[in-house]
Amino acid sequence: MSTYISSNANRFYTALEVGYGRVESITATNRIPAVKLGIKQQVETGTRRDKTGSRTFAGVPAGVRRRTEFELQTYLTSWDKMAAGPGYGPLFEAAMGGSPVRYGGGTVASSTVEGRLGFGAPHGLAPGQAVCSGGEIRFAAAIVDAQTVQLNAPFLVLPAAGAVVTATVTYVPATELKSVSIFDYWSPATAVQRLLCGVGVDQMEILVNGDYHEFRFSGIAKDVLDSTSFEAGAAQLQSFPAEPAVAAFDYSIVPGHMGQAWLGTGPSRFCTITAATITVKNSLDTRSRDFGGCGARAAFDIYTRDDDATKELYQAARQQSPISVMFQLGEVEGQLMGVFLKSVVPEVPEFDDGENRLQWRFRASRAQGTVDDEISVAFG
Repeated sequence: MSTYISSNANRFYTALEVGYGRVESITATNRIPAVKLGIKQQVETGTRRDKTGSRTFAGVPAGVRRRTEFELQTYLTSWDKMAAGPGYGPLFEAAMGGSPVRYGGGTVASSTVEGRLGFGAPHGLAPGQAVCSGGEIRFAAAIVDAQTVQLNAPFLVLPAAGAVVTATVTYVPATELKSVSIFDYWSPATAVQRLLCGVGVDQMEILVNGDYHEFRFSGIAKDVLDSTSFEAGAAQLQSFPAEPAVAAFDYSIVPGHMGQAWLGTGPSRFCTITAATITVKNSLDTRSRDFGGCGARAAFDIYTRDDDATKELYQAARQQSPISVMFQLGEVEGQLMGVFLKSVVPEVPEFDDGENRLQWRFRASRAQGTVDDEISVAFG
């Protein structure tokens, strides 16, 4: 007997592809939390200009190309720090391009209020890589020596000598982007199951300070397959892949008010952020054209104050002077995310006086760097 399908009876999985459009096998560990997956496939029809002698549309010829677009939304959730990375790590890897860099942790020898962190042994960190301590995440802005790094901002609670700096995984940009597969399974098993292959993440958005911290991935895919019309050979598969045995799937969602913001040349900690969005745009197009360059942008709103740090932001925008921007999402180990843009030229803010307190809106301020180093995203 047929029945209506609940929109909650839905499970998502994702995995990197070894080759473009080549779907790899998945297990229960590839499952990701998600809010919504939207897929749109359209036939790319050119304008027919042949004269038919009437107003009647003569139809579309067989074999025309299709364009497949997608958008996936999810929340920042807890993750197992013993794993290689969070479940949605492949999507961040596809958006950024670089392979994830894992830091196993270390022992603190010294820590200063200026953000200098010393270790008791060689740290092995690289610029832009993250470290985590006491529910806070920071990035190595510079390598002082083999046992010392300069952080982008100091820890609020300085780790004492002998304290443990815990594991992180950091995603950085690269010139060559990667593709992923997204699996969309439903209950009951007789419902139409879907699979996106050759997924390229054209745009990634990190939304800060909503009800929950949210991620949005959108872009283009090579094709969308389904269990009903599948033909052998598609995506180099002989049959539509069955869903892995469903295992326990437990996670916590991080509230949107939890985190920190550090802005400016200092930088300074801001507690007046009302909303922020960090966007990575890759300018992807169909395979008949090349991949575009990676560009990161930051937009944020703050309640204005008459303190020096707030005035310095406005002055930097007027002078087109670069500042550093860092957001920490979450405040608990295993539920932390950090976004670091080392050099952002802020746009002159818009004044919004529609509420009781004046807000400044910094729109589409673009990050800059040297070579594939304008943004780092990390989980801790």
